Parts: sequence; structure tokens; C-alpha cells
Amino acid sequence: MVKVPRAGPVIRNRKARYRFEILETVEAGIVLTGSEVKSLRDGKASLDEAFAVIREDEVFLRDCHIAPYPMAGYAQHVPTRPRKLLLHRRQIRKWANRVKERGLTLVPLSLYFSERGIAKVELALARGKTHEDKRAELKKRELEREIDRAMKRR
Repeated sequence: MVKVPRAGPVIRNRKARYRFEILETVEAGIVLTGSEVKSLRDGKASLDEAFAVIREDEVFLRDCHIAPYPMAGYAQHVPTRPRKLLLHRRQIRKWANRVKERGLTLVPLSLYFSERGIAKVELALARGKTHEDKRAELKKRELEREIDRAMKRR
């Protein structure tokens, strides 16, 4: 995947890579209202408890909190409303089958603006990690830190 310079803040789901094993990722567009876009440009959003669901060949982002924009006045949005994600129908069907068959889930990793100023979501097909997997990963990370420290001392 080619890294594209992005305009504006990047909202990340920091716990996603700890809680889930990421199998595949895709970039999806997101349908937003005007006040949501303004709030996102200010970096006022959270993906901590967010997830995506597939309903009737459409993908929706649930529990993504985008704070109300104070200057919106009467045109305010609901902070945690379901937001439609824009993906190719072929991709949606492929992922829908994998989610049904194997017990996988769709997790948003980050929310950002593309170089052209369009809001995008990096969506991942993921499998939940067990408690043992998380402990093993922490142990591995700590071991790598110790090795790095030992190498620096030499």
C-alpha cells in the first residue's frame, strides 16, 4: 500500500491492534454531514469503541463518536449515529461471507482526510485475540526492548 500524504488530523483506534489480529485492510469513504466534517477537521472524534456492521449489502460504522461542532447552530448532528461507509459491492460481499463463516469482525483503524480533502476510514477485517495472545505479545515486546537496550550499551 502506498502511503499518501494526508491533510488534517488522523484519528486512530489505538487499542485495535492490541485487541485484534488484523487480517486485511481497506480504505473506505464515509458519508458525513457538514457539522461532522468540521468537527473531524478539528480532530474531535473517537474510534475507541467503534465497529462496522454489514446490513443488506451496505456497511455502517457504529459507535464512532464525533463531537458536536459548536458553531453549527440548529444544524447539529447526533454524535454517535450510524454512518454509511462507501465500498465496492464486490468487496462488501467478500467481507460479508468471511464475517459470517469465520467469526471475524470489521474494525476501524483510523479516520482521516485524503490528499483531496475527502474523509476516509481505514477498515480492517480482524479476529479477536485471546488473553494468552495479548500476554505473549506484551512479553515479546518487552524482550525486544531489552535486546535494544543491551545493543545500545555495547
